[in-house]
Amino acid sequence: MTGHKTPLRLLGGIALTGLLLTLPALAQDAAPAEAVVDAAIAVPQDVAFILNTLLLLIGGFLVFWMAAGFAMVEAGMVRSKNVSMQLLKNIALFAVASFAYYLIGYNLMYPLGNWSIGSDDGGGYLGAFSIAILEAVGITSDQADDISYAATSSDFFFQVMFCATAASIVSGTLAERIKLWPFLIFTLVLTAVIYPIAGSWKWGGGFLDTQFGFLDFAGSTIVHSVGGWAALAGAILLGARRGKFNADGTVNAMPGSSMPLATLGMFILWLGWYGFNGASQLAMGTVGDVADVGRIMANTNAGAIGGALAAMILTAVMYKKVDLTMVINGALAGLVSITAEPLTPGLGMATLIGGIGGIIVVFAVPMLDKLKIDDVVGAIPVHLLAGIWGTIAVVLTNSDATIGGQLISIAIIGVFVFVVSFVIWFILKATMGLRPSAEDEDLGMDLAEVGVEAYPEFK
Repeated sequence: MTGHKTPLRLLGGIALTGLLLTLPALAQDAAPAEAVVDAAIAVPQDVAFILNTLLLLIGGFLVFWMAAGFAMVEAGMVRSKNVSMQLLKNIALFAVASFAYYLIGYNLMYPLGNWSIGSDDGGGYLGAFSIAILEAVGITSDQADDISYAATSSDFFFQVMFCATAASIVSGTLAERIKLWPFLIFTLVLTAVIYPIAGSWKWGGGFLDTQFGFLDFAGSTIVHSVGGWAALAGAILLGARRGKFNADGTVNAMPGSSMPLATLGMFILWLGWYGFNGASQLAMGTVGDVADVGRIMANTNAGAIGGALAAMILTAVMYKKVDLTMVINGALAGLVSITAEPLTPGLGMATLIGGIGGIIVVFAVPMLDKLKIDDVVGAIPVHLLAGIWGTIAVVLTNSDATIGGQLISIAIIGVFVFVVSFVIWFILKATMGLRPSAEDEDLGMDLAEVGVEAYPEFK
């Protein structure tokens, strides 16, 4: 369509952003053109190796930047007396996750046929227990393990960022009422064992991949729901913040310290997601691969705007005012929702999938309050529930997915992560305790445990 839009047509376009129940036609967007799909015009293998490695490095940079996004969202959503604690937790969890993934997690998740339990050539249940080892310094093309893929170092660098992301999800849910050291011990177990085992069942060629045909392109379930299940188990055992819920079931609002910081964090996460999803193509050595990377990034953006618009419109209808925190989480839920399959949808369908993620957030946040589950930043609706939805939605656009395979895989990972996490949290609660004293919680974790206030002049 060419030419300028008339005001009437512009208004009509704006009205279409109400989309969420009126977009079935957009689900019929054309699949990728055959000319793009079949355009596997390959470069020489060593050049493909270089390009693939470059993609993983750039993707890793972007996913690393998501650590700043999580830190800013959490800093903005918690009260001012707990901001330094959240910043410290985000620095520390990244360090712990990176070390744990090197020590155990990477080879446990990607055993490369070396399964401890299960088939030697894949389809197993438990990978290898060994440290990550990088390729030799200055290798030549004939020394690379797989010259058509990428360097081991870049693959580890990219994958460890995903591991840290799963841990970041837990941090926000349990904010303001958990001590530092038990949280970091749980993070160690999550990133060394729980996340890598769950990930190996699909991405490491394990049984969910070989027996159930499970599809999860960039981790709506493997990363986001894993973090969400671990957070839910912790929130149940930890309990709510003091004063959050009244005896009569009413909820006391506890506004965050800075909506500018929370909004900044959302945009940082949004940017990082282009690497999270785009580089999960894992290759750009052909015309088809590069075109797919661009398609993935465009659909990732569409998922985010669908979630933001849905949350904005729905809160305006339900509460007569637009809730900024819901819009922030709506955008993030849209991103989580499209992560399981960002390649095969068209832009319209990607927007719809993200939009339903935004709707989930608006209804799930008050639902958790009714259940008296205190989730400070809304991570359970955003990462767990939208992650489940996004994984199911794969069947809408990818003919290789089956509803049975998706559902049973979601259930298996959910039961495994929740049960193991609950046991670890329970042991930590029984041995060293999870919560600070009531006096320390009222004082704030910045003074009680960190010793450095984020806003010392505002007392």
